[in-house]
Amino acid sequence: MLKVNEIYFSLQGESSRAGLPCVFVRLTYCNLRCTYCDTEYAFYEGEDRSVDEIINEVKKYGCNLVEITGGEPLVQEESLNLMKKLCAEGFDVMLETAGNMPICNVDGRVNIIMDLKCPSSGMMKKNLYENINHLKETDELKFVIGDREDYDWMNEMIIQYDLNNKCKILVSVVFDKLEPLALVNWVLEDKLDVRFQLQMHKFIWQPETKGV
Repeated sequence: MLKVNEIYFSLQGESSRAGLPCVFVRLTYCNLRCTYCDTEYAFYEGEDRSVDEIINEVKKYGCNLVEITGGEPLVQEESLNLMKKLCAEGFDVMLETAGNMPICNVDGRVNIIMDLKCPSSGMMKKNLYENINHLKETDELKFVIGDREDYDWMNEMIIQYDLNNKCKILVSVVFDKLEPLALVNWVLEDKLDVRFQLQMHKFIWQPETKGV
């Protein structure tokens, strides 16, 4: 069984798949408390559902792209089985994870979108850097930037772990804290090989809207 916060059909708001229709399975629980968290309602709220029940609901939307998110999905070990079964059913599966839980046992068919938590998140000490060794070329590593210190730290990580040769790199701003233009200018000035992104769903709907 898994504790599920919500299952809904919307557009991918982030990642290299931004703009594509997607079914989201948001699992309950998170073992981090980032300063900018926008899904605190997923910390505890949810109902127990079996893997088969979840997959049957996902099928109702008639969409092949599925994202497992949270909270932190990997807190619940059964999430590994859910992703494996979704892949076996032919779904294109994405996992959004905060990067503090091991990803080594995630099915290789899953496209992982993993954070490295920057200093302003308050959770940098929780980063599990060993995970970097398990990222595939098709996976994506995300940095959420709240200030210049975060940006400089990201640059250090890119160099230290040779990240450009490991996977795709995503950068975005902490919503309503850092102006997107500031981050764009820094990226262009340094000619970084990264993909800038906005949280598209926060511009289409109200930023606090659930189920989008």
